[in-house]
Amino acid sequence: MKILQSCAGAVSSVLLTALAARGEIKVVVEHNHGDRAAGEFKFKNIPSPSKGDAATRANFTIVAGTRDPAGADLDKLNDGRLPTEADQPSENFYFNVATTGGRLLLDHGRVVEIKQVNTYSWHPGARGPQVYRLYASDGLAADFEAQPRRAPDLEKLGWKLIASVDTRPKDGDPGGQYGVSISDDSATLGKYRYLLFDIARTGADENFDNTFYSEIDINRGSTTEVTPTTSATIPPFLSKSVDGKCDIAIDTSGASDLKEWAETKLAPVLAEWFPKIVAMLPSEGYAPPASFSVTIRPSRGVAATSGTRVTANAAWLRRELEREAIGALLHEEIHVIQLYGRRGNRGEAGRRLPGWLVEGIPDYIRWFLYEPQSHGADDVWMKRQKFDGVRYDGSYRQTANFLNWVSEKYDKDIVAKLNAAARVGKYGDEIWKEKSGKTAQELGIEWKTQLAKKLDIVWPPPAANSSTNNAAPAAASDTVTNK
Repeated sequence: MKILQSCAGAVSSVLLTALAARGEIKVVVEHNHGDRAAGEFKFKNIPSPSKGDAATRANFTIVAGTRDPAGADLDKLNDGRLPTEADQPSENFYFNVATTGGRLLLDHGRVVEIKQVNTYSWHPGARGPQVYRLYASDGLAADFEAQPRRAPDLEKLGWKLIASVDTRPKDGDPGGQYGVSISDDSATLGKYRYLLFDIARTGADENFDNTFYSEIDINRGSTTEVTPTTSATIPPFLSKSVDGKCDIAIDTSGASDLKEWAETKLAPVLAEWFPKIVAMLPSEGYAPPASFSVTIRPSRGVAATSGTRVTANAAWLRRELEREAIGALLHEEIHVIQLYGRRGNRGEAGRRLPGWLVEGIPDYIRWFLYEPQSHGADDVWMKRQKFDGVRYDGSYRQTANFLNWVSEKYDKDIVAKLNAAARVGKYGDEIWKEKSGKTAQELGIEWKTQLAKKLDIVWPPPAANSSTNNAAPAAASDTVTNK
């Protein structure tokens, strides 16, 4: 394999050629640094992403690995819509935090002639470069396996290696915008039904180094017009927190019918409550984010937060406009302000705040301070729950009720103390014992016992060392990771 590399200004280009049976497979790489990176993904020798290529009619499937819930769904890879800035998780597909990548299968539904495969990524740091192997198959071999999860020898399963891609720079900042184009200089790549992208992490960061893939295009050699498109067909609505210290952007380009609601109903609440929440969650040396964004678009679930970026499911919001929509996004704004660190919320000392508290603190502020009239986590709500399953570490509303009880009976500053400890990785039972003399588990038993009496529910409390009713779970699965 021979490698030719040239650099001009802020743009670098790499041409890798590999001998193949039909001719030479060319892998062209271009890297836009800094100001040269823009939403149009313009390169010197690689076409900008298209919304009319063959991939738009193909189907993507994850056959190995797990999608990061803070990122976009698989349809982001072939919808022709691009991120508008470098660090935009909701506009990129990427594999989960601290995993080793995964495999993506692209199925055209039938055998087609493929001329060119182009992949695009964008991130200011370790998630920018692309590292993967591209395999292809017509699916006709007797030993063909369509979804080879982690099988090491794909060529024994009916797959052909087309190219190996590694755009990591040998030196300098890895951040920026990358375009990769794979083609055959004398013919098409071949006739295939399936393409398999065997994707690896970049290895540049302990946890956060799975590439932000913005688009994957397949060119079958037709005259289809290449049409670059960005996600911001409607400019984001910009506002400031009432103290003027935080810029808030709300993007409704993926749900234009929610534009008026977002600007007149949602934005004022986020602006008003930002400084209030900051005041509720102080800690030494803490500086709140100077900006954050909310993107409303079709997605799964309700909402998710990654660093200073919130993504909300447009369909769910439409159903909840008069009920929970604003409160749910206030919950996400609190995650933005929590800012518990990039490495799994471990902070400097490495003592992680449990996931039930990461979620319980925002729900406490939401249900007991922002909208107590909604009775979304108080005793009115508790009365409707199946009491045997109620736990102090049950996360979200259950933990919110527990925190409210502790703050009223033992320590009015308990939430602020837990939050401050989380930011430096110093969470522990000593925080609970300071005013109450009890561990979190012991407080949980007392809380549930008193709650049962208040609600007139017969419930025998377990022994203090029981792990059946109030013990913390072995692993919290609902932790929101701030990146």
